Amino acid sequence: MITLSAGDATAAVDPAAGGRLASLVVGGQERLVTEGDGPTLWGCFPMAPWAGRVREGRFRWAGVEHQLPLRLPPHAMHGTVLDRPWSVVAEEGRRVALEIDLGPDWPWPGRAVQELRLSPNRLDLLLEVHAEVEPFPASCGWHPWFRRPVELDLEAEHLWRRDATGIPTGELVPAPRSTEGLDDCLTGLRRPPRLRWPDGVEIEVSASCEHWVVFTEPDHAVCVEPQTGPPDALNLAPRVVGRDPLVATATFRWGPPAPT
Repeated sequence: MITLSAGDATAAVDPAAGGRLASLVVGGQERLVTEGDGPTLWGCFPMAPWAGRVREGRFRWAGVEHQLPLRLPPHAMHGTVLDRPWSVVAEEGRRVALEIDLGPDWPWPGRAVQELRLSPNRLDLLLEVHAEVEPFPASCGWHPWFRRPVELDLEAEHLWRRDATGIPTGELVPAPRSTEGLDDCLTGLRRPPRLRWPDGVEIEVSASCEHWVVFTEPDHAVCVEPQTGPPDALNLAPRVVGRDPLVATATFRWGPPAPT
């Protein structure tokens, strides 16, 4: 475990547990779920070379159909790097950089690179997906589990309609006003999401990503997941990784509630 400290904030990164952010303490309190029954249920883990679910683990690229392992049958889920150990390539005070190959379950040679940098009032995240031989489709993002009780302030223009199996159909519909009871992908956010705890700490989540999966069904946590594409992006809206990597950035910024 690697611990970063800045001001009254500390962040713990666990290279062995999928290179995830395992803890984030702000204002003297833990803000993340720090344990769970399985690797998809705690911390804040990077998702690559796809984020979210892939319908039945299947996608077609350049005329060839590919089958991915089914982490959440009948679907593939959250990529190939969330439960494999990452290598630490740099550790400099408040910054850590890690990398990992995309593994045997991904059809093409490639690697993921990430960086976490802590400041007294923010945590900056960087995630890249690189192709090593030939281009391939991809998406990426982060899956943070924020600890309840917390209030989520989020407004979006659209929601990706999902079918009975939980996969987007490709249709965009108006987003609901309430964020309660969601397990959906939103887009067209009007402003960065904010999470507010009863002790007065507020965390704003901003990102270069246009898609946000919001999961508010659990009683113990809220997930606000910035992603470069919606679930099933390998079929619906793939980004091509070739000479240039797929790059995503996100920032968790905190402090007392903003004046009204």
